[in-house]
Amino acid sequence: MSGFDVSTAMVDLARERLGEQTDLRVADLGEPLPYDDNAFDVVVCSLALHYLQDWSAALTELRRVLRPGGRLVASVPHPFVYLFNYQDQDYFSLTQYSEEFEFADESAVLTYWHRPLHAMTDAFTEAGFSIAAVSEPPWSPDTPNELLPANAGERTAFVCFLFFTLQAP
Repeated sequence: MSGFDVSTAMVDLARERLGEQTDLRVADLGEPLPYDDNAFDVVVCSLALHYLQDWSAALTELRRVLRPGGRLVASVPHPFVYLFNYQDQDYFSLTQYSEEFEFADESAVLTYWHRPLHAMTDAFTEAGFSIAAVSEPPWSPDTPNELLPANAGERTAFVCFLFFTLQAP
């Protein structure tokens, strides 16, 4: 892995937890999924929830398309990252914030919603999921420095994302 590619990390984690034979598909959470109820055993969700102020509709839709006993593997920014970068802010409040990034020499402003860990777990359980596992993987040790957060310094690891494995009843 050349850098911390969340999509690749999600697939690797899902395959590790769910088995190499698992059929993994990608879906856009911006629209209702075009599938019947109970269509999937596993859904992998990467880099979408933290752009949403309210997770209810997305999680309800993901729960709708899972078979009983099906699993959702979701990644979200670790709430500690917000606390690390915005030390003067209230960790416990739902807060919108924006950051500027450079992608192929183009500047882009991305807007996120920080939520504390308990708000994440509450949203999952309110949508009908049980939490089967939580993982906090560090970035790959061979990640080039230019791909790491500017304030990462000489760290060899930093918690960037939380990976949840959620189960439908």
